[in-house]
Amino acid sequence: MAPRSHDLGQKWISFPPASTAFIGCRVKLFSHLHFPVRFWRAWCGQRHIDKENQISDPRINDRIRVPEVRLVGALGEQVGVVKIEDALRMAQEADLDLVEVSPQSSPPVAKLMDFGKFKYEAAQKIREARKNQVNTVLKTVRFGLKIDGHDYGTKKAQIEKFLKAGDKVKVMVVFRGREQSRPEMGIKLLQKLAEEVAEFGAVESTPSIDGRNMVMVIGPLRNKAEVKTDAKKAADKAA
Repeated sequence: MAPRSHDLGQKWISFPPASTAFIGCRVKLFSHLHFPVRFWRAWCGQRHIDKENQISDPRINDRIRVPEVRLVGALGEQVGVVKIEDALRMAQEADLDLVEVSPQSSPPVAKLMDFGKFKYEAAQKIREARKNQVNTVLKTVRFGLKIDGHDYGTKKAQIEKFLKAGDKVKVMVVFRGREQSRPEMGIKLLQKLAEEVAEFGAVESTPSIDGRNMVMVIGPLRNKAEVKTDAKKAADKAA
């Protein structure tokens, strides 16, 4: 049986046959009823909210429902405790907003400011911080217990490259067969490696057994933000 729907565009939801069970929503369906989408989402507790972009604004102007506030002027000066009517009048005379900046205080603290300008500058700072944010990546490099000198040198160079770039490295020694009975050999290998890359990184997690492997984490001495800044300076200097 085809789903029943109400021809009102996207403002209404289409229902499947009345016998269909909706998991997680205790709603008794009737073949002759149609529910608005917003009502359906609210009932099921499935509101689609973009939490990342949701902004919790402080109370401003006539939304501040307290008898008095501790007022801070537009330049940061302490005005003192005043009645809310007087604070609103002062804000109106200065062509500014009265913004509640500390609602938990007694009385609440409010400040005179251009709230639109304040929100714009705050959003700019957040965008700039996200733009400059650099996440540290955990790289993994595996060693065999009987690794030869050439492969060891190649993997060590790879680890040094990661550390120079500001990334952490999880060094893993893979034990095979009877090698599991020789954990001291794995510790010896990891300790040797840590000493040889000490110029670029320090051990953050000492060697430990993880299943059939032995793991050690080495962190960079310089974070990615510092590396990025130095690279930018070098590029500017070269230009």
